Amino acid sequence: MPVKGVSRVGGLGTAAVLGGAVATAAVLTSCGTSTTSAPERPSRAAPKSPSRTAPSTSATPSASASRSAPGMVQLPPLHADFDYQIGGAYPPPAGVRIVSRDRTASPAPGLYNICYVNAFQAQPDERASWPADLLLRDAHGEVVVDEDWGEALLDIGTAAKRQRVAARVNRWIDDCAAKGFDAVEPDNYDSYTRSDDLLTANDATAFITLLSRHAHARRLAIAQKNTVELAGPRKKTGLDFAIAEECAEYDECGEYAQAFDDRVIVIEYSDSGLRKARSGFAGRLSIVRRDLDVSTPGSADYVRKVR
Repeated sequence: MPVKGVSRVGGLGTAAVLGGAVATAAVLTSCGTSTTSAPERPSRAAPKSPSRTAPSTSATPSASASRSAPGMVQLPPLHADFDYQIGGAYPPPAGVRIVSRDRTASPAPGLYNICYVNAFQAQPDERASWPADLLLRDAHGEVVVDEDWGEALLDIGTAAKRQRVAARVNRWIDDCAAKGFDAVEPDNYDSYTRSDDLLTANDATAFITLLSRHAHARRLAIAQKNTVELAGPRKKTGLDFAIAEECAEYDECGEYAQAFDDRVIVIEYSDSGLRKARSGFAGRLSIVRRDLDVSTPGSADYVRKVR
């Protein structure tokens, strides 16, 4: 588990498809190439290969899931039971209405499905497939790496490079939409905090805005993942809701709740964190306790609790 240095928060803000979103998305998409990759990893959990078997469920879509009027983007239902399955897909437990899975997996039928994408960093097995100049480098030409995960940071420091990185990530977003996901969860929004000051918060918000416009053009909602310090401008960046890891553990849930009008999904990784989250927000937010590996049922480390 990475050391807690800065909050790593998730959230999506309600945003309409902007006037030029579709045209912008087309330009961005035309620049990228589709790739096949290994499953992506949890933010605070060790990498785990997800099951490729699509689960079956008798659940029906939530009637409380809402759509933003201008772009008809469907938002996750408020205060709904959630399961975090980015470490491997499996049939959701009874009562679950929202599930998040890796982009290599398939959506869970009948539920609100969120597609996890590692958008700001290169997975170790994908690093060689990125153009060398899109990997962030220090003054000595060395690639800047997130040491917790061994992932190279992507260089989003100029408008031109942001466009090129977004072109590739947007191909993944297109795949999420084609599979039938309802929303996308771009991880590592806070990677600028690990860039040795080579990237800024403005770089991060400019890049997430490109992804938001493209997601909305594909009729997908988009989440802010962690990064509570950037929750304030979420409407400007087009983020619709939040996915926040350990926000109770680090006293951040209230900030997310205020910024996203309670449309917040909380993942805690300890019993104490779950108790704290429920004591303050049980009647307002979607809260689940998972194991650090975000493992599948039958695994020795599997944990899923909602109370």
